[in-house]
Amino acid sequence: MKGRYLGDIEEKYELELGRIIREIKSSKAKLVLLQFPDRLKPYATAVVDYLRKETKAEFLIWLGSCFGACDTPVGLEKLKPKIDLIIQFGHNELMPSY
Repeated sequence: MKGRYLGDIEEKYELELGRIIREIKSSKAKLVLLQFPDRLKPYATAVVDYLRKETKAEFLIWLGSCFGACDTPVGLEKLKPKIDLIIQFGHNELMPSY
């Protein structure tokens, strides 16, 4: 069950948490790096708390820049233990439905 805080942000943004959970489980990722744009960084720990409950993975939150899909962190190959999966969240609000 998602907390109220996470439910509030999902009213404005489609985080695709179900899709993320399926990917973590299907890839058997043990260590996942989450990259958030500035407007979503305040919600990062709520996202991690939820994903941790739904998977057996551990999470790192990238607090550096995130200006789009081409802005991936550098130097991650040097980290031990190795990061199994990187998930980058977008920052566009949901489009209104008519």
